Amino acid sequence: MSFEFKTMSGHSKWATTKRQKAITDAKRSANFTKTANIITIAARKGGDPDTNFSLRMAIDKAKQYNLPKDNIERAIKRGTGELGDMQIEELIYEGFGPAKSQFIMKCLTDNKNRTAAAIRHLFAESGGSLGSVFWNFEQKGIILIDIRIINELISNLDEFELELIDQGAEDIEKQTEGLTIYTKPGDLQKVKHFLENKNIKTESAEVEYVAKENLTLNDEDKKRIEEFILKLEEDQDIADYYTNVIL
Repeated sequence: MSFEFKTMSGHSKWATTKRQKAITDAKRSANFTKTANIITIAARKGGDPDTNFSLRMAIDKAKQYNLPKDNIERAIKRGTGELGDMQIEELIYEGFGPAKSQFIMKCLTDNKNRTAAAIRHLFAESGGSLGSVFWNFEQKGIILIDIRIINELISNLDEFELELIDQGAEDIEKQTEGLTIYTKPGDLQKVKHFLENKNIKTESAEVEYVAKENLTLNDEDKKRIEEFILKLEEDQDIADYYTNVIL
């Protein structure tokens, strides 16, 4: 059985995920570095993915992007201190991009001075600047399930949604690409475990910053912001970004 899904205005995570997975070979090395750094940061809370949920999610993401097993193991050892080499720091920047769009960026770096200078340059080059935007964002757990998985494994979507709500889902969006599930940050692990017990594969499961109010754009502004986003994705130190723009 298949379902009709309608496109809803809301989080643009599907578009972001699709772009990241379509990364070119020329950018693959930078993407591997980003993904490995995410694992390293997560592994500081413990190197066992069975007891460290953040690490398990980071490893799942790395596997989706085809990060080799040796790279994953080395990133874990860096995080637990077994290799004793350079330390990775997590930095958060906020600011205004083109057309007064709002962005929050999570950076993982071994040189915060280099990263700070690069971030300032990216914003200035786009006509924007660093500035306070956190007030318009809140943290939520976000889980994506591909439409093909839904059609294959879920025979009654209404019942499935009720089960998700019982597990802690706050909101569920039906989109052409699939299902987007929103949770409180503390309930993400519970909902993810529920899906795993049903053998339902997820495209991603992460705690993210979600805009309370989104920005409406004309075509010219969309193009400018798309160009800005491309530069963010090309920057090796930017592990992830969050915006109030729907593209």
